[in-house]
Amino acid sequence: MKMKRIAALAVAAALTAGMLGGCGKKEKNYDSLLSKDDPTTITIWHYYNGVQLISFDEAVEEFNNTVGLDKGIIVEAYSKNSVSELADSVVASVKKDSGADLPPDIFATYAETACVVDQLDGLADMSKYFTDDELDEYIDGYIEEGEFAGDGSLKIFPTAKSTEVMILNDTDWKKFAAATGVTTDDLATWEGLTEVAGKYYDYTDALTPDVPNDGKAFFGRDSIANYMSIGGKQLGCSYVTLDKDGSAEMNVDKAALKKLWENYYVPYVKGWFTAQGRFRSEDAKTGKIIALICSTTGAMYTPAEVSIDDDNSYPIDNLVLPVPNFEGKDPYIVQQGAGMSVLRSDEKSEYASAVFLKWFTEKERNINFSAESGYLPVKKEACDLSEIENLTSKEGKELTDICKDTLKLAIDEINSSTLYTMPPFKNSADVRTFLENRIQDTAQSAYDEAMDKISNGGDRDEVLAEYTDDAAFDEWYDSFCTELQKIIEK
Repeated sequence: MKMKRIAALAVAAALTAGMLGGCGKKEKNYDSLLSKDDPTTITIWHYYNGVQLISFDEAVEEFNNTVGLDKGIIVEAYSKNSVSELADSVVASVKKDSGADLPPDIFATYAETACVVDQLDGLADMSKYFTDDELDEYIDGYIEEGEFAGDGSLKIFPTAKSTEVMILNDTDWKKFAAATGVTTDDLATWEGLTEVAGKYYDYTDALTPDVPNDGKAFFGRDSIANYMSIGGKQLGCSYVTLDKDGSAEMNVDKAALKKLWENYYVPYVKGWFTAQGRFRSEDAKTGKIIALICSTTGAMYTPAEVSIDDDNSYPIDNLVLPVPNFEGKDPYIVQQGAGMSVLRSDEKSEYASAVFLKWFTEKERNINFSAESGYLPVKKEACDLSEIENLTSKEGKELTDICKDTLKLAIDEINSSTLYTMPPFKNSADVRTFLENRIQDTAQSAYDEAMDKISNGGDRDEVLAEYTDDAAFDEWYDSFCTELQKIIEK
């Protein structure tokens, strides 16, 4: 991408002075398409709720009263309540399904939905409305995600992003660490985390010597698909490869998948990991786990106390730590969070959309929209904790300790790791759902069966070996590949 932009800069430098100044792709004077006397109305569909909805509506109102008023652009924004409802509504509108609303100009989207709409020839290439210098202001990985078509076009524009962090209940961790000698350094790898989780189970089991096999789970995570995709990337397992025409073929590495299985499925079946509430922050709140991985936005819901029941609760301190990597592998972190795509129409509407997106992602505005919710600003200069704290302070807002710790850690991760998200393709959303559910559902089923046998008198070690030995993995692996192949071939 950088070579392409360097070439574009060289061409721009050679242009005559009579052409639009600057560099890169935006050579036409698109402002001439707009008129204050004949304003262009732009419709945006999004999924924001709560604080984000209020913040976005305020931003739209500010735009309409300033830049929009000056240039002749009116923005109308509508919430579709959820990501899934928004995606369904956009696809239905582009297909002109019976009863569907007229399509929006801009919609918030993840790459999977953007790919579907693009295959319907529905997305505008936004790169021509920005210079290369302008695009270089954004974090490279965020722009690269929007270039999924592979032809240099920009089909998703970044607006607010997130990644993942580990949250550790430091109050209960210190008791455990004092008794066993573990340190937070042991949590830097998945292998280390799994080992620590086993020690925590034994430690908590020993607290009640008269009650056998009642150890507690140490860890849980919100997105299993992220574990599978990022872990797979580190271990050389992409699950799917795309040929030149975009057709998908299964690409599963058995050794890599076993490593993933050993560090989620196995500790889950043994009761070292768990997932009981809708989100792992709920499990941390009720004391079912003391460590979890969640998105930076999810970290805003980190509990400040543990409530065992209505009569027993206690305050806790929390640490924010990096997400583990596999031992000896290059560090990768997930990039997530919807961007904005623009439906193909006329240059006037597309450019008006670009004007709003450029305005919305200016440093101060983007920080104000993102930071309080745990989202990350999308420009390089905005990804600085001191900048974020200064600007939010100017607005009379104070970031919570967990918000500051989360943003600091996430920014450090972005600067030290490689951002990754699975590339979109036909059925990629179904593949992601499969990765989310398959290992979790089979681990939960095996755990339930194993615990039933143990509670009925079975020897714990013998029962667990039955569900976690090489033969169990081979059976699991074969079924995994069979089901994945079916999804790819749909």
